[in-house]
Amino acid sequence: MNRRDFLVSSLTVPALRAQSRPPNVLFILADDLGWGDLSCYGNQRIKTPNLDAIARQGTLFSQFYVAGSVCSPSRTGFMTGRFPARYRIHGHIATEQFNAQRGMPNFLDPSAPNIARTLRQAGYETAHFGKWHLGHGQGALLPDAYGFSHHKTVTSNETRWQEQGPGFRAKSTAWMVDNTIEFLEQNRSRPFYINFWTLLPHATLEPTEEQMKPFERFRPNTREHRGAAQVYYASLNDLDTQIGRLMKRLEEMDLARNTIVLFSSDNGPEDIHISNAVHSAIGSPGPFRGRKRSLYEGGVRVPLLARWPGRIPANRVDESSVLGGVDFYPTLSKLAGLPAPAGVDGEDVSDIWTGASRPRRKPLFWEWRFNIAGYNVNRSPMLSMRDGDWKLMMNPDRSRVELYDIPRDPMELNNQAAGKPEVVARMSAALLAWQKTLPPGPVEPAAGRNDYPWPRPAQ
Repeated sequence: MNRRDFLVSSLTVPALRAQSRPPNVLFILADDLGWGDLSCYGNQRIKTPNLDAIARQGTLFSQFYVAGSVCSPSRTGFMTGRFPARYRIHGHIATEQFNAQRGMPNFLDPSAPNIARTLRQAGYETAHFGKWHLGHGQGALLPDAYGFSHHKTVTSNETRWQEQGPGFRAKSTAWMVDNTIEFLEQNRSRPFYINFWTLLPHATLEPTEEQMKPFERFRPNTREHRGAAQVYYASLNDLDTQIGRLMKRLEEMDLARNTIVLFSSDNGPEDIHISNAVHSAIGSPGPFRGRKRSLYEGGVRVPLLARWPGRIPANRVDESSVLGGVDFYPTLSKLAGLPAPAGVDGEDVSDIWTGASRPRRKPLFWEWRFNIAGYNVNRSPMLSMRDGDWKLMMNPDRSRVELYDIPRDPMELNNQAAGKPEVVARMSAALLAWQKTLPPGPVEPAAGRNDYPWPRPAQ
């Protein structure tokens, strides 16, 4: 099916329900922002007042997990409600050669059911502004093939951020806000769904001198160099400031009352061992072990703020509910008054978003087939599963088996695998069975290993 036929066949829009207008949705997704980067999540080095305001006006979820420990898999989970490995999206989508080496496609299958197309078919105006990273290069389709009626994107075939000119990343969030406000002004009379997916605080960070000035206290005493904290916090501060500008305009347009605002991140903070982040990678995973790429908590557990006045409780912190990025599709479908999507791995958690407290019904699964950069303590096993309070991590050959009681051991320091053989047996059977359902593909030799070259006598 060519692109034109695909669009014609998939975007028939029925009439909206006459009795009531369904809620608008604004989904703000930061890039490489850690669980502990916001002051409402405990960061005491920087203030994020506008994001903290969303938390006060809505609910802050403490146990929220993305579907992947890097960008493209995580975004696939948000869009499709399915674990990204089902689409062979294991790592970030890159060049055709690199994708082929890792057994990955060059773009997300456009026939995959997703939240944008579902809502557009129900009469929503749909928009995607900012980072795409679900496919670029030869053959990759634009966001309209996935159900977005409006889009201005980067890391896509529409444009690359480098092409926007020098210093674009430092002003990219303001550019996104301007485009989003223009969309709101033109489409305020209809329900809308917006992906507002930022470039910040993903490296390479290049804040302007004006953006860095409030953070001079983090500059080295020599004054000749930028400090990593100065660079990172200046970028994070601009992100918060621009989101505040968007929230203010939403209020001024009288759209806030019926708009679900969601804020999250695609994975944990970048590691300082990565070359484009050596000057800035001090993002915080909070108290957790692991960073980007790792399946430990710091790599996949990220912030989730949800606001919907009168429906999502205000000034609430939910420390017990276990939620996942794969839940967005079924949950937003339910809140829009639509049938549950078929075949998703996530579950409808609209009751939890709106104040209920209950155990999760479906387990969460992860697979990471590649090396993990950085310190050995962050290098997790290849497979992971969260079911109830327990999190099992293991290599398929059982060379490493780790079991953690996350509510009581969130730092993953006390491996209980040896003392809980019945839990390991039950969960490992489910985890290995899940892995067998995934398409086969290459596995890097270093995947799942945390070896260290300990000193030895000279030979």
